[in-house]
Amino acid sequence: MEQTTAYDVVVVGGGNAALCAAMAAREAGARVGVLEKAPRQERGGNSALTAQMRFVYNSVDDLRPLMPGASEQDLRAIAELLPRRTEADLWDEIMRATGGQSDPELLQVHVRESYPTVLWLSRKGHRWVPNYTEATAGNIVQMEGGGYGLQQRSFAVLEREGVTIHYETAALALVQDSRGRVVGVRALTPQGILTVEARAVVLACGGFESNAEMRARYLGPGWDTVKMRGVPYNTGDGLRMALEIGALPYGSWSSCHASPQDLQRPGFSLPSARSLGGREWNRYAYPFGLLVNVHGQRFVDEGEDIRALTYAKMGRAILAQPGGKAFQIFDAKAQRLGILKGYEQATGASADSLEALAAKLGIDAAGLVATVTAFNQAAPAGLVTPNPFRPDGRRTQGLTPPKSNYAMRLDEPPFFGYAVCCGITFTFGGLRVDPATAQVQHVAGRPIPGLYTAGEMLGGLWHWNYASGSGLMAGATFGRLAGTHAARAALEP
Repeated sequence: MEQTTAYDVVVVGGGNAALCAAMAAREAGARVGVLEKAPRQERGGNSALTAQMRFVYNSVDDLRPLMPGASEQDLRAIAELLPRRTEADLWDEIMRATGGQSDPELLQVHVRESYPTVLWLSRKGHRWVPNYTEATAGNIVQMEGGGYGLQQRSFAVLEREGVTIHYETAALALVQDSRGRVVGVRALTPQGILTVEARAVVLACGGFESNAEMRARYLGPGWDTVKMRGVPYNTGDGLRMALEIGALPYGSWSSCHASPQDLQRPGFSLPSARSLGGREWNRYAYPFGLLVNVHGQRFVDEGEDIRALTYAKMGRAILAQPGGKAFQIFDAKAQRLGILKGYEQATGASADSLEALAAKLGIDAAGLVATVTAFNQAAPAGLVTPNPFRPDGRRTQGLTPPKSNYAMRLDEPPFFGYAVCCGITFTFGGLRVDPATAQVQHVAGRPIPGLYTAGEMLGGLWHWNYASGSGLMAGATFGRLAGTHAARAALEP
């Protein structure tokens, strides 16, 4: 016999967007249940593996309530480096990153609600800490304890408020009544099939980045073989379930968040294995060096913009190279400038000549020497200032592809090279929603009663690229909207 349970609102997923939806629905007075596919020790989704939220603040005074432990020295440093990120600034950053393709109505909500949402999170017990010393970060603050701390605190809030969390529970299908209203979810537990009855459902269980078949189908050849930065549980279940009942696909289904990762990084990550002081697999120093393929040839503008606005598309460019790999090349100046922080255990080599470095890394030596020589002739003399918040305008002259910022000659041995591959974080294609409520829309041009979505499943914000910290922020913003409006729908007479 099938098991049955019932709530006012059921939330499918256990990442930041899902937990924000659950907290908001509970705050609105709904009885809430959460279905988490992962076991308890691996809970938290991709959100447990990150640390950044990119949000609006008009002055450092807006940061004070978020960082009660920050010193005046910290606040002065922040004021000097990035004194504000206005609504116009955040809008422009995301439109720059996405080539102007972000849905303007969704983006308006994302931008306008970002600061109110972080204040709401602070009232739930979340805190931020300064992050202005990292040479390539591009975010001035980060979550205390990272995304792992964020998720543990959110789970604790829900547990204190009596929200039931069903672990190892994989959603299978949405349940509809005769009028087409979504009234529950069928799920698979270790004990068998569970039917969860509800008056509203929030789907926030991630994209399809962990599903090799869907990656190949939507992203194209080669994507079935890439490594994941995130958890192995996001296999597109929520998207499939929604599409089966007529939800409207929206956004960029053929693109994703794909960044430079160490060639030897694991195939996926798990929250239980993450140590904030452990090995770092991200390889994000590329704006301050050169990125070459096995032939020693450059293939991108490494300094097109600040790292935070380019890193999520660099993985795709790397995947397109021979063998799906590339090499980040630096000289001794990079170490002195603190650019290679986090590279202590990176897969790579060093040598006193470019020829010797090429031999150690398996790069065509003549090609690498020719590339570096041409670059040095086109780059200005002197050192760069590694500012992760603003482009510096130090560009090459007469070089293809150009280097538009941070151009610094590689002429001081020893030389360093690090092997990198493409690592996928999340997919950009999702479902169309009403931007004001996060209610899912039907292909017939009307809302689907009782169905809401947030997080990676919400389509339309990201296209081919992404601004660092925006996913966690959008997940919180639209998760809060989805949970609030799901609860209102569930509790209405």
